[in-house]
Amino acid sequence: MLPATKYLIVICAYLTAVIGVSWILSRRSRGSAADFFRGGRKSPWWVVAVAMVSTSISGITFVSVPGMVAASQWAYLQMAVGFVAGYAVIAYILLPLYYRLNLTSLYSYLEGRFGRWSHRTGAGFFLLSKILICGVRMYLTAIVLQLIVFEPLGIPFWINVAATMLCVWLYTFRGGVRTLVWTDMIQTVALITVVVLCLVQIGRVMGLDFGQMCGSIRDSGMSRIWFFGDWREPRLFWKQFAAGMLTTVAMTGMDQDMMQKNLSCKTLRQSQRNMMTYGAAFIPVNLLFLALGVLLYQFAAARGLAVAKPDDLFPTIACGTDAAGQAFMPPVVGVLFALGLTASAFSSSGSALTALTTTFTVDFLHADTRQDEAGLRRTRRIVHACAAVVMGVVILGFRAIRDGSVIDAIYTVAGYTYGPLLGLFFFGIFTRRRVRDGWVPVICALSPVICYILAQHSAAWFGGYQIGFELLLYNAMITWLGLLLSGIGLPSRQPGAK
Repeated sequence: MLPATKYLIVICAYLTAVIGVSWILSRRSRGSAADFFRGGRKSPWWVVAVAMVSTSISGITFVSVPGMVAASQWAYLQMAVGFVAGYAVIAYILLPLYYRLNLTSLYSYLEGRFGRWSHRTGAGFFLLSKILICGVRMYLTAIVLQLIVFEPLGIPFWINVAATMLCVWLYTFRGGVRTLVWTDMIQTVALITVVVLCLVQIGRVMGLDFGQMCGSIRDSGMSRIWFFGDWREPRLFWKQFAAGMLTTVAMTGMDQDMMQKNLSCKTLRQSQRNMMTYGAAFIPVNLLFLALGVLLYQFAAARGLAVAKPDDLFPTIACGTDAAGQAFMPPVVGVLFALGLTASAFSSSGSALTALTTTFTVDFLHADTRQDEAGLRRTRRIVHACAAVVMGVVILGFRAIRDGSVIDAIYTVAGYTYGPLLGLFFFGIFTRRRVRDGWVPVICALSPVICYILAQHSAAWFGGYQIGFELLLYNAMITWLGLLLSGIGLPSRQPGAK
């Protein structure tokens, strides 16, 4: 049997199991809007905490984080420390606000605080961000699966994408958040198990026991974590920490995709407990991926293996062969790689598809207030199907334009599109000032443009300083300044206003 056939059988078996679990769980659901959008506020906090791990990781982390070790070493952990600080901000500043207002969509807050144009601008930036980011994530998964599974079997890329989005739609269209938290918990367990087993198998092939693996990683020269000193260095701790914290606040705390699961917890206290537990787990999980990256690079060096791009490292070693046609790794590693990539990708894409459906249905169509339960269910299902089609088209589009490391692309996109959201929410939460609502779309559109110009010329204009992931902070600050200027001459909002 061809390796590609084995991979396809494993992937199909795994997806069949996930879809089966989803359908069993959805039988307990009434199919109501409350179940689909917020899980009826009955999700156990520990299930949500575990589920959010796979939603955050996605296929990007699975492939790109091991590949970035050679260039960045373990500097990514500096961002992970910032992530934990960001989760604390979400737990104790944002979640109390969301629960107090009983929000279904986060962006409804902006209408109560600023007005209708602000509401639509925030929701629009989320839709744009999520479509682009989820498109990149799913593109990475689809292209890797195409190379190791579908292409050897003669299956074209568009069928790969269509089948992928059909599976995502199947296990999310009925139960929504109510079933998603449970299926994502299963996928998190599968993903972490796969990474641990891959570490064990690669260490075994290299003839290393656990202690020798740890020593080899420590002495590799690729495991440096902390970078202090040169303020122009993109890996400087304070840049990475601030970028990690703000990226988390924006991409989790102001992201309907991530917060929809949190808002399905029974109480605010449980939601906060879930958020901090999830945040604490993020460092050891990323540590596993970084350790895996060191071992992969050491194996590649020992075998004289060169890869064209960092993102190719893991799939090449897990599923590739040498010049003599001999596999680099035992067949089980290739199977584990295909399984882990599938688990990480489908968890994040299923969550994103549910969030896109919620945002468009609630924030743009206002179907939750204009239609009865039957009409809302019908509208939601139409939107859900259309969102799956749009996502498939976006994935096909990315095939022609991909350039550079995918994980860099993800955070670059986030810096440009989540920055205005961060500025909007923080201006609303931490000030009492009003804004001219009609100006908000223009301000939020200009801010990324200004940031792009700064990013292109920062080294020349500021003595060699290179803007990195902290771009998000500058984007939010420019948005904040624009909102402040737009409100000059207006009185502060009235006490008690949302």
